[in-house]
Amino acid sequence: MKLIPAIDIMDGDCVQLIGGDPRTKKLYGNPVEIALEFKNLGVEILHIVDLDATLNMGNNLETVLKICRIVKLPVHFGGGIRDPDRARFLLKVGIDRIILGTMAVKDYSVELENIKKLTDEFGPDRLIIAIDSKEGNIVVKGWQEKTNLKATEFVKDFSGLVWGFLYTDVDREGKMKGINIERTKEVIESTELPVIASGGISSNSDIEKLEEIGAWGVVLGKALYEGRISLK
Repeated sequence: MKLIPAIDIMDGDCVQLIGGDPRTKKLYGNPVEIALEFKNLGVEILHIVDLDATLNMGNNLETVLKICRIVKLPVHFGGGIRDPDRARFLLKVGIDRIILGTMAVKDYSVELENIKKLTDEFGPDRLIIAIDSKEGNIVVKGWQEKTNLKATEFVKDFSGLVWGFLYTDVDREGKMKGINIERTKEVIESTELPVIASGGISSNSDIEKLEEIGAWGVVLGKALYEGRISLK
């Protein structure tokens, strides 16, 4: 199982939020320097989110591309990718895989047309679908809107179209209170594609449980920055 550090960027800084709420922002330093530190510790993949783009408050693309250029690690990138043109641009400028959330949902139903076009152009291996779940339902637009889509049903529509999924339990995100192992397991068992787990991971025990239920990888955020988990 892959250990994937999160680098969430807001106003050019590496930050962590609680439950996606920008009012809970805590700063941790320069994103490029932090990415280099993670590389030196031996990580193989970086998970980068542009929070400003997610919340329609600008973007940090220059910083993201600087990380790609300097650190030279595969990057899974998300944040504000709400139309095919933006997705194409990002895939052409050096980002390895993009994470699509809101773009996969239209009027609170599954939207496959744009995903299929990107798959035809770039192949499924470069696309990840975000399963952002609150109380078992998909949420969109920076976790601000809750849909009637169930996470376990949502994953079934994307077979053959994408590389895999990023499952985030928004109810646990940033709170360091442990994972919801039951809901995560349900999602993993609902698809044959790889699932990366995120949200609430706060200890080595959480990581071990995720490995046991078959998670392909785990995104480490606040627990890593607060010293609860050591990559070393």
